[in-house]
Amino acid sequence: MDNTADLQVLLGSSYPLIVATARDERRLLRIVRRAAAHRGLPVWTWSATRGLAREGLAGQYGTTDPRQALDWVAALDDPGVFVFADLAFDDPLVVRHLKELAQRARPGQTLVVTGVAPAVPPDLAGLAMPWSLRPPGPDELERLVRRTMRDLSRRGIAVALDDAGVSEFAATLRGLSLGEAERLVQRAALGDGTLRPADLPGLRAAKAELLNVDGVLELVEAEVGTLGDVGGLGGIKQWLERRRLALAGGHPGLDRPRGFLLTGVPGCGKSLVAKSLARTWELPLVRLDPARLYGKYVGESEQRLASALATVDAMAPVVLWIDEIEKGFAAGGAGDGGVSQRLLGTFLHWMQERDDGVFLVATANDVAALPPELLRKGRFDDVFFVDLPDSEARERIFAIHLARRGHEPGAFDLPALATAADGFSGAEIEAAVVGATYRVLATGDPLTTAELATELAGTVPLSTSRGEDVEALRRWAAGRALAA
Repeated sequence: MDNTADLQVLLGSSYPLIVATARDERRLLRIVRRAAAHRGLPVWTWSATRGLAREGLAGQYGTTDPRQALDWVAALDDPGVFVFADLAFDDPLVVRHLKELAQRARPGQTLVVTGVAPAVPPDLAGLAMPWSLRPPGPDELERLVRRTMRDLSRRGIAVALDDAGVSEFAATLRGLSLGEAERLVQRAALGDGTLRPADLPGLRAAKAELLNVDGVLELVEAEVGTLGDVGGLGGIKQWLERRRLALAGGHPGLDRPRGFLLTGVPGCGKSLVAKSLARTWELPLVRLDPARLYGKYVGESEQRLASALATVDAMAPVVLWIDEIEKGFAAGGAGDGGVSQRLLGTFLHWMQERDDGVFLVATANDVAALPPELLRKGRFDDVFFVDLPDSEARERIFAIHLARRGHEPGAFDLPALATAADGFSGAEIEAAVVGATYRVLATGDPLTTAELATELAGTVPLSTSRGEDVEALRRWAAGRALAA
């Protein structure tokens, strides 16, 4: 059901008081007018500057004071929809007026109190119907993009978007108000004097900056290859490939994939999976740092999380990457006044109710620190354990990092290097390639298999220095997680 149809139902259901959350007031008023016209009701609007006025007429004298405006409505017997913009609930007389009007509930009269984030006061609980204006849908955004394209063309700005490009722009703008969306499209065009598909990355970044007011989220432009370029991790690659079709278009009777948790040995590619997955599926990647959630004021941490999750929903379709999730939602938390428990409750509720277009990738190094309610079946589609790479994967990792630094992998004895790197993580193999490259750069010699082997021999891998921890991770994963 769209916004107009939803509001028509509310007006027809004789709700006397609606508290509407809307970031785009002009759009809300258009929708109220359409819904009211469908039921043959006049619309009155109130603001602190204009007072109370019927559509198309001057404001009623002396009604800029909200209490006087509500008195005027109370004296009116005619049906109508009365929209009060930014009405303050901190005035007890205003709240009392609203309560009496709602209790009297004259047939055909509905009060709509609107604002960016109005909270229903306790005195109006049970009388006020909370309602949120949903963001513009794909059709509405496509019409906006086409209208903006025509405006840009009239101003002599080149526009190079076909129908597919228009749809992609509209999908990128999802979650913004129409005014915000139009300004971002104009900004993208005026930046280089043309509007084209190449503007999409900048548009995504500008949207993330606009929506992310708390600094908890980061739009990651992943400069990595696709999943096919990642060494090893065959289990998770197969899992993702099977679910890609369902994520793209859905399938009758089949739930869309929602996400997974990655745990395992540090340095074995958990973060790389999130980055390459977003690149493979051609979706924006947003990183949430749990450590940034915590604020010093009461309620600030919970507000930051709620705001961040609402922003992610607005950016869908998107891949949400929560790195080291145990930093924000660890078990226990008795010493923080219950903040971590409240954060966990908010997050679990979001996981249950979130938009289908948000695919969640969470990584954890210390999975034992996570509360059991976060790990139960249904929170994540699956839990994967990322172990140290096997011999074949180590060969592939060496080839990737050598090629990335301008070397021909075929010139090296990769099987011998893979054997020498037994017990090394992917990050440690990369560090060995980098270290050997610096060494030969200083001497002017070419990089050889022998130089790489020397670098490996001088490195103590994590599997040796923290062998007990690695074994503890493996014991936890046995029977609890799928092999990545």
